[in-house]
Amino acid sequence: MAKNELSAALSARMEQEKADRTYTDFSCSDNAAIRRFRNNKPAQIWRPNFAKDIDRIMYSPYYNRYTDKTQVFSLIKNDDITRRSLHVQLVSRIARTIGRALNLNLDLIEAIALGHDIGHTPFAHCGEVYLNELYNSHTGRYFSHNIHSARVLDQIFPLNLSLQTLSGIAGHNGEIELAEYRPVPLDSFADFEAELEKSYTIPGYSNKIQPSTLEGNVVRISDIIAYLGKDRQDATSIQMVENNAFTAQKIGTINSEIINNLVVNIIENSYGKPYIMLDEEHFQAVQSYKKENYSMIYANEPGRVILNRVVRPMMQEIYEQLLDDLIQDKPNSPIFRHHIEYVTQTRYPRTSSYTKTEPNQIVVDYIASMTDDYLIDLHRYLFPDSNYYVEYTGYFNDLYALRSRLQGQMSWDDPN
Repeated sequence: MAKNELSAALSARMEQEKADRTYTDFSCSDNAAIRRFRNNKPAQIWRPNFAKDIDRIMYSPYYNRYTDKTQVFSLIKNDDITRRSLHVQLVSRIARTIGRALNLNLDLIEAIALGHDIGHTPFAHCGEVYLNELYNSHTGRYFSHNIHSARVLDQIFPLNLSLQTLSGIAGHNGEIELAEYRPVPLDSFADFEAELEKSYTIPGYSNKIQPSTLEGNVVRISDIIAYLGKDRQDATSIQMVENNAFTAQKIGTINSEIINNLVVNIIENSYGKPYIMLDEEHFQAVQSYKKENYSMIYANEPGRVILNRVVRPMMQEIYEQLLDDLIQDKPNSPIFRHHIEYVTQTRYPRTSSYTKTEPNQIVVDYIASMTDDYLIDLHRYLFPDSNYYVEYTGYFNDLYALRSRLQGQMSWDDPN
């Protein structure tokens, strides 16, 4: 399928307006950045406000942990499939392409994109479901990775990021597609914190939070674009599906086509406007492709049975043990030695001690920070005699060998 191109009329308009600097400017200016703590130093011309946010995110303690966190496919040793570290880079690249065309602030876009999943759990959305179950059963509160990403960068590590960056991160939820994305104004950290609190106490509220800038909305739709075709490419790469298994619509069949055609359509329909949108045909195609991804990939992800039957109880045992260790004040426990000490030894100024945080929240902070391998190793350390065992599919193993071993014990698509 051919890749779409911008219309000649819009291309000419963009070129002329860029040369004349007569384009309508809906970007978020660096001078508009709102921070909790301001200093009296003059702005540095070579390091704009939102560029500082990029640096602070990339050099923050948890940024390295993107590398070993599952994007979609868990328990598979294969460097050709997407990990969360690559995903955030792809989102950043796609969003900056759109942002450049729309004359938006590219530093703000990059900061939001690179930070948007930093609070994600190990084992992708299955891990998020498990941790939410545990947190909610103990406290009645809810866990969502987009809200936790903002917590990581604002509370666990007080990086003094801009409100615009944090709003974009909290409002990025790429599971919810919209026909039109409009910024929702946000003027203060007090209002932001009130919105976050609703996400902890009202089921599903985290999906309703919207970014306060066009840049944040570009990242939000780019999150969908980044995984829509890439997940299909990865599923084909591991031979989970056949090359021709997916429906072909106007947005394309392979990842590069899907990205190009959606980006072109967004630019065509959003240039010079205070919102981001796709036309109806492309929006419906995105919805259709997402549904197909859920039915053909996510619901049948090869490691899902093992995650539900093994990783879920492992996480529960870890949660209960760490909570007990914290309440019993056992200084040699990993919750102290590998989490609290790690968090509190950083140089970031705090308005209150992290050790005063509610115990369940500390445990959630620790588990959410873990990589896949870290969680497995921690369980082995805490429970050396456990019967729970996780086996990775290696480069030279049959991906579906697990199915034959599990045959007769459970259904492959068993949701439990």
